[in-house]
Amino acid sequence: MAKSNLTKAANIDVSVREIDFVTRFARNWEALRTIMGIMRPIRKDPGTKLVSNTATVTLQSGAVGEGEEIPYSLAEVHPVAYGDIEFGKYCKAVSIEAVNKYGAAVAVDKTDAAFLNELQGKVLTDFYTFLKTGILTGAYSTWQMSLAMAKGLVLDKFSKMRRNVTTVVGFVNILDAYKYLGAANISIQTMMGLNYIKDFMGYSVVFLMSDPDIPQGKVIALPVENIDLYYVDPGDSDFAKLGLEYTVEGETNLIGFHAMGNYSTAVGECYALMGMKLWAEYLDGIAVIDVGSESFSSVSPASGANPFALNYYEKDSNDNYFHTIDTTVVNGKTYYTRTVTASNP
Repeated sequence: MAKSNLTKAANIDVSVREIDFVTRFARNWEALRTIMGIMRPIRKDPGTKLVSNTATVTLQSGAVGEGEEIPYSLAEVHPVAYGDIEFGKYCKAVSIEAVNKYGAAVAVDKTDAAFLNELQGKVLTDFYTFLKTGILTGAYSTWQMSLAMAKGLVLDKFSKMRRNVTTVVGFVNILDAYKYLGAANISIQTMMGLNYIKDFMGYSVVFLMSDPDIPQGKVIALPVENIDLYYVDPGDSDFAKLGLEYTVEGETNLIGFHAMGNYSTAVGECYALMGMKLWAEYLDGIAVIDVGSESFSSVSPASGANPFALNYYEKDSNDNYFHTIDTTVVNGKTYYTRTVTASNP
């Protein structure tokens, strides 16, 4: 009698395909994590609320007389809640007609690769959308100055929070970058369909993106310490009790994958279960800089308005404008809207 758990000929093609899919997915993310310099993925429970913060510290005078009470310096962290981190459920199907016409190498293998790329792209696209909500803003006349100031602003912010920064990563539009680079002999590398430059203008890595991920005339920067990769584990569940078995691989199970044949429709189906989010802990630790000039106009918020969600600004005593963190209108406070006039990068 054959031993239990023997992999038989009838199972090997599907089993190898599933293991190959999840392994490639994990290796790709490990390579990207290494390029970015971010920490290992952090496992979360399904339904965990995704929260970013803004941080302020109002330092009181240290000139305190002998025996006098030392005043507290007010440190505030303002959480901004987003959606929950949940599983995304995805499916791809290939008909027997497609396999018969094109062969398995095209109909199955190449569509598996395309499926994997689309799943990776979904995580990245969500991340770029989130990055553009960063509230450390500014505008400068040239692309080079914008890239330099984006880094300077996040370093300044983290210094004020007394938090260490090892390296900063940047995200720019690929056309803006090539306008600046011209004929310069710069080595551009590729990973997961992403083009990037290492050790450029003080950045550990600068990613070259296309519209609409990063539009022309915009530069985004953040420290690697401000990037987290959260995931929910498809293998850490009781899905098998439902008859749902997903192949996972590695110490961090970023994705679950299952392939099967559907005899009722004569198609081969594959299912992916994924709950991944690239995230930033501090919204005011993300610099979103425009190439151009900015102007501000006072505005009277409607009753019940959310100034933070409306991207309103405030002005300090030195006439510096900053994104408000008020979620309700404060009586007597003046709010401003920001307008950017683009210039040629």
